[in-house]
Amino acid sequence: MRVYGDEDVARWLSPAMQRVEDLPQMRRLLAEWDRQAEELVPPAGRWAVERTSDGRVVGGIALMVIPPWEQDLEFAWQLAPDARGQGYAVEAAGVLARWAFGHPGTDEIFAVVHATNQGGTALARRLGLEWVGETERYYDRTLQVYRLRSADLDA
Repeated sequence: MRVYGDEDVARWLSPAMQRVEDLPQMRRLLAEWDRQAEELVPPAGRWAVERTSDGRVVGGIALMVIPPWEQDLEFAWQLAPDARGQGYAVEAAGVLARWAFGHPGTDEIFAVVHATNQGGTALARRLGLEWVGETERYYDRTLQVYRLRSADLDA
């Protein structure tokens, strides 16, 4: 709830995801994600970002296929406001990217970020994703597109 219930986090979520209003809704969403996990083909998936020092869940990270054609893999990350700026997203995304690139056919991962989402843009750059342009291809809105290739990770 500290993540998906926060208005500042929710305003940057994909159109398919809305702010979670209460604990019962969060439980239903987690149950739906658990059900969907059985249908996802790795490396697609969703994971909690857990702080190792105390086991507190500070966010979530996902690799999901992007609508409408479901051909490209998209990084998605969300952190609780009090967990930002501490390197959790960078560390989690680096681990996830290395794991994803170990799967056959995974050559690139994208992040699509609203132009006014300065935090998302900055994080994409810190992760080593390269800006490749703007598109309206995903989610029927103009978004900045960043790409990470396996060779970029090695560099």
